[in-house]
Amino acid sequence: MLPKINGTRVINKRMDYLAQARSVIQIELEEVQRLHDSLGEPFCQAIDLFKETIEQGKKIVWLGVGKSGNIAHKIAATFNSTGATSVVLNSQNALHGDLGIINSGDVVVALSYSGETEELINLLPFIKRLDTALIGMTGKAQSSLGEEADITLETYVSREACPLNLAPTSSSTNMLVLGDALAMVLLEARGFTESDFAAYHPGGSLGKALLTRVHDIMRTGNGMAAVPSHSNIKDCLSAMKEARAGACILSSPDKTPASFSIFTHGDFARAFEQGQLTGLEPATDFATQSPISISQNALAVEAVNLLREHLIDDLVVLDADGNPVGMVDSQDLSRLKLV
Repeated sequence: MLPKINGTRVINKRMDYLAQARSVIQIELEEVQRLHDSLGEPFCQAIDLFKETIEQGKKIVWLGVGKSGNIAHKIAATFNSTGATSVVLNSQNALHGDLGIINSGDVVVALSYSGETEELINLLPFIKRLDTALIGMTGKAQSSLGEEADITLETYVSREACPLNLAPTSSSTNMLVLGDALAMVLLEARGFTESDFAAYHPGGSLGKALLTRVHDIMRTGNGMAAVPSHSNIKDCLSAMKEARAGACILSSPDKTPASFSIFTHGDFARAFEQGQLTGLEPATDFATQSPISISQNALAVEAVNLLREHLIDDLVVLDADGNPVGMVDSQDLSRLKLV
């Protein structure tokens, strides 16, 4: 609770907090920009090595101590979620049997900003004896780690966001950002698709959206408002009311491909603003021609993305011949736990 002086709550201090917070964020932004500008050939070499390793059925072993260890866990999780098999090696247990987690052909990625972390450096001779490649992620390329690594990814920062310039902040952020960049570029280099992604994310709304097809969620029959193309505004509104929908499809009786339009509540509101309506006006005069549509066999996540990208509430669903067979209503997405 905020303190009071003469019955008035003091809020001036909050502005200091915000200024300090913005300073921290600004420093980290500047250091990430530094990382952005410094990327070079070692990054490309790391991607090629990762790609070859995964294609050969091998894995990536991540190793770090303290904050770097925490970052290693997060990066490994991101790699795993995108199909690049990864494990985290506990540096304290490594010399007591856990080195057995490393197999011939694996890649070891060691994270240490100083490049001199004792627990990690003590492991390097044993790791180097194995038939593995070593990638060092460090802020100091001339460190012990940087010199021992086959590929060195530098994450140098000029200062930490900590006002004492002590707590790992900018440096750990740069490691995390670089890890994300490695994972996303590797994903594209391997041709990893949405279907592949779905296989690794079967749970929650994300998994459901990735595994569900549009034909599983679209409105059809009485749940879809549809009228002939010659219908008037009142006909559309009646159909929308009956279907409890925010849009109505107008299609020609012969159902020729692409011979449809869509009339929405928004179209009605705009038409009403233009002047007095009787409701008998042809709905096609106010409808959207060639509306945004999607195949009934597309993934549900594609429908979610189209609705967001075009800032619309309704999406026409087409069959293989290009005829409208359903409607995706944005208000259904939450109920179906797809967003």
